Amino acid sequence: MSTMRRILVCGLLALPLAGCATLSPRLEAPEIRVARIEMLKGDLLQQTLRVTLHARNPNGIALPVRGIQCDVEVAGERFAHGESEREFVVPAHGEADFDLAVTANAAAAVLRILGGAAKGGQLEYRMVGKVDLKSVLMRSLPFEQKGRVDLKQGLFTPGG
Repeated sequence: MSTMRRILVCGLLALPLAGCATLSPRLEAPEIRVARIEMLKGDLLQQTLRVTLHARNPNGIALPVRGIQCDVEVAGERFAHGESEREFVVPAHGEADFDLAVTANAAAAVLRILGGAAKGGQLEYRMVGKVDLKSVLMRSLPFEQKGRVDLKQGLFTPGG
């Protein structure tokens, strides 16, 4: 087989793969923010929380979510890890609330939290994770949100 023929055959074999890559949608990560936190049980070293998150889908297609995993940092300290409890769908250009089962180990962050309370009651938080989709074309979407938590009022404000 000539070199030109080999190049042509390899090119033809690669075409379907290139087509799949261009057909897969370019999705934006959903915007995710904390809506509510409920303490289920805990002691000084470990807490179990139910965190309700609110997701807004900026995409023109629905996001069938298999699960969400995230880590939360408060005042620069790793504070909690959570995973969603069930599958759900965030409609195209729509919104949905969902719950995370969260395990927090506050021992490392308690001093920072107390320090934040002494400095006006404001602390920075960072939530980073991924949304696992039930789609064959797109497996997961990473996300990150930063904001402030007001310790006096228990309000989470997205933004820097």
